[in-house]
Parts: sequence; C-alpha cells; structure tokens
Amino acid sequence: MYLRETRRSNRDGSVVRYLQLAHNERHPETGMSTAKVLHNFGRVEKVDRAGLARLVSSISRFLDPATAVAAASGMDVEVLDSRRLGGVWTLDRVWERLGIGAAIRGAAGGRRLDAETVERVIFALVAQRALEPGSKLAATRWAGERVAIEGCPGFDADAAYAGMDFLLDALGEIAVGVFDTTATLLNLSCDVIFVDTTSTYWELEGPDEVAELATDAEDDEISRPGEEAIRTFGHSKDHRPELPQVVIAMAVTREGVPIRCWSFPGNTADTAIICRIKDDLTDWRLHRLVWVADRGFASAANRAYLTRGGGHYIHAEKLRHTNTEAAAALARAGRYRTVAGNLRVKERSGWPPAAPTPTGCALSGSSSATTRRPPTATPRCASGSSPTSPS
Repeated sequence: MYLRETRRSNRDGSVVRYLQLAHNERHPETGMSTAKVLHNFGRVEKVDRAGLARLVSSISRFLDPATAVAAASGMDVEVLDSRRLGGVWTLDRVWERLGIGAAIRGAAGGRRLDAETVERVIFALVAQRALEPGSKLAATRWAGERVAIEGCPGFDADAAYAGMDFLLDALGEIAVGVFDTTATLLNLSCDVIFVDTTSTYWELEGPDEVAELATDAEDDEISRPGEEAIRTFGHSKDHRPELPQVVIAMAVTREGVPIRCWSFPGNTADTAIICRIKDDLTDWRLHRLVWVADRGFASAANRAYLTRGGGHYIHAEKLRHTNTEAAAALARAGRYRTVAGNLRVKERSGWPPAAPTPTGCALSGSSSATTRRPPTATPRCASGSSPTSPS
C-alpha cells in the first residue's frame, strides 16, 4: 500500500496532479501487477495535509520507534535512547508553579551548594515517589535510565542522601518559602489555623536503639519537643501499642490546605507539641491567629501560651470534666444555637475580674460548645465570623 501521484495534461499545457492511496494486485488472467486505487485524496494542492499527518501517526502506533523513524526518513535509524516525559514534565510544572523549586534553590544557595543540582535531585526523588515509588537507589536508576527530567541527566545514591540531609537542615526555610507562594497563588485565609496529630507505626520487633537521640516527652504541659522522628512505643491511635511509632502533627488553613507538617518521637504527648508549632510559625507573618485544636492540647500552660501576642484559641472540652472556665461559661443562662450536625454553641460574654486567663474558646466534645471573650475584643471562630449572642 502506498501513496500514488497521477498527472493529467490540459489543452493549455497546464498539468494537474492527483494523489491516491493504492496497492498492487496481480491480474488473474495476465498475471501482471496492476495498481488498484483505494482512495482518492484529490488534487495535490488541495490535499488535507493535517489528515495525512493523522494517518501517518495512526499507522506509526503499530510500529516500534526505530522502525517508524526509518520508514519516515527512508534510511536506517538507530535509536540510542528513549525515555518517558509526560508525567515528570507535568509534575515539574506544578513544582515550579507552587514555588517549591525556587524555595529549595534559595535555601541551597545560602549554604554554598550547587543550588540547581540539589533542587533537581530532590525533584527527581519526589517525582519517583509520585509516579513509581521505590527506594533511593531505585530512584537513581529511574532518573538516569527511564525518564527525561529537565536539567537532571542522572545522579548517584550519595547525591540522593546528600539531598535528604540538606532537606532536614533547611526544612524551616523551604516550608515558609513554599507557603508564601501557595498562600498568594490560592488566596488563602490564614487567620484560623487547625492543628491535630496522628501516629503511624512500623512492623518492627522493637523501638530504635539510639539512646542519644531519644527525647523525654513526658507531659509537663510546658516542654516543647524537638522534631525527631524516633520510632518508639507510645499511645497508638491505630490501636497497635505493641509496635513502635512516630507522631505526626499538621497545621492547616480553614480551607484544609496544609501549612506545615512535623514529626516527633512516638511517645510525645499532644500537650507538648502545640507550643512548638506556634513557635515555628511565629516568623511566617501570619499576624494574629485563632488556634483550633482538640482537647488533647488543652492544658492551662498551652492556653496561656497560645494567647501571647494577642492570639486566640478554640479547643475542645468534655462537659463532664470541665475546668473552671468551661464551668463558668456553662453556668450562663441562655440557649444553645445549633451550628452544624450535632454541634451546638452557646456564647459567654463578660470578663470577670477574678479570672486572669486570656481570651479563648472552649468547644465541647459532647455536641455542645461555649465561647469566651472580653467585651472589647471579638475573636473569630472557625467559621470566620464572630460568635453570635444567644437568643
């Protein structure tokens, strides 16, 4: 099967050319090879060349790359390398749009490192985990042999581990850079910050045996633990107390967009984490915030710490084990107002002289809630609007 060009001469001497799709058949009587036209494309100058390109592309799908190139060029072609591009290219565009690459290059430049190389190695590790998860050693082969990453022809295992060491050292700088870009890009509202923790465990026989790195995470309602992912025994939220774990904390905006993540030893109590999170976000230019957390963070020391600098908080509180603030709020007459689902809210106004505790809110874990504020201030609750007075 082939494209055939025929010509017809007019009386005025002009020549008209036609393009046809044909193939040769042997005549049943004479045995001679004759051309049989399968399709007429019309005059050459009026042929739909885009249609021809689609036909060639459709045929090439059934050929290997070397054969397709050789068929198009009319000569033998040796394919030296062939790599995938689509998934990596898409991730690379998102990576730059969110400012991740710029944040990494900025942090690496301040440490006298080759910023471009470090950023490309880290991107390759992230892309490999997203597209074809594997070890760091597998990532070196993946980036060097299977995909085309702009600016990264390949790297070795030492470069991968050096990139991870750099990330641990520059995590704070990179996180704030990425969040600044993302907050502007998505027009995020950062006046309300939700904080919570979870735990993840490993199928190991025992905890990490690195005594010099272990931290004492006993709940003294004051300590702020270091960010060390030491696998050890603790209260398992997965109901696997026999396995070592780490605690993961996250702060998100009211839209649910992550601000930053933290990791702590598996025996770290929630009450020891919230102050560390507040300290780490102090230099992020988030202005005055309302911190929202569950009752695991609600210690007297934490409540006082969260209100430093004019901050506010909303935390959960069980009605059957109330503190003095919640008891005073619940004693105020008035009706509860249904907010959503099984959550009901009742405001407590006024500022008793005998109560020196700063501004805050207490949310009930048993489908009720109370809020507390001084008459001269109006803290914003999780919905972004001020608490309404009871009817």
